[in-house]
Amino acid sequence: MLVQSLTLAAAGASLLIPATVPTAAHRHGPPSSYKGTVRAADLLAKVRGCTQVSRGRYRSDQGARADIPVCATHGAVFWKADMDIDCDGRPGLVCNARTDPSFSQGTAYLQSDGRSLSAETLPYIVVPLPSTIWDHRAYGVYGGSVAAVIYGDRVEYAVVGDKGPRGIIGEASYATARALGIPPDPRFGGTDFGVTYIVFRNSRVSPIQDHDEAVAQGKALARKFLLEN
Repeated sequence: MLVQSLTLAAAGASLLIPATVPTAAHRHGPPSSYKGTVRAADLLAKVRGCTQVSRGRYRSDQGARADIPVCATHGAVFWKADMDIDCDGRPGLVCNARTDPSFSQGTAYLQSDGRSLSAETLPYIVVPLPSTIWDHRAYGVYGGSVAAVIYGDRVEYAVVGDKGPRGIIGEASYATARALGIPPDPRFGGTDFGVTYIVFRNSRVSPIQDHDEAVAQGKALARKFLLEN
């Protein structure tokens, strides 16, 4: 709550003018901790519950139980899953056909120059292909949408950069995993649990490969998300 100091009516006056009563916006304004970097704990507290919007649930891997729902608020969709490593896209030193047996040179979304994204340099996440379980497009999630990916006490801002299998969720690029301290090796890396993906609805970074813009938008959208009712 903002507390306004009482002011003198005029220099030397003996009467004080009462402070203006705060408006509703002031009374419910952002706590000081939301004015800077948003903490992982703040975001996790916001997604403690789940209003499920997916018709069914996803698997973390082929053969695993289908127990991961997609949840939504007014400003975001989110899910809590594992992280498999996506090394697809433009070949590089660590993401290529030699390091990743299932490597593909294509990504669902392309850079502004028409080339595939670089999984080893660009933090991005993977969304499942539209299906009867859930269609991300119906919830304002597209290529270039901004995401906050949380693991432990770290937050990494990324974009939606690729699409994966219809029944599986929980995948992000090599660069996303590395930034979060998750082993990024495409064959042996990743983590089996503990990753939260929050995608801000109707957001978009253009060009998609502009990570600085993704971070700037992500921080602003995360602060706004924390103030939702």
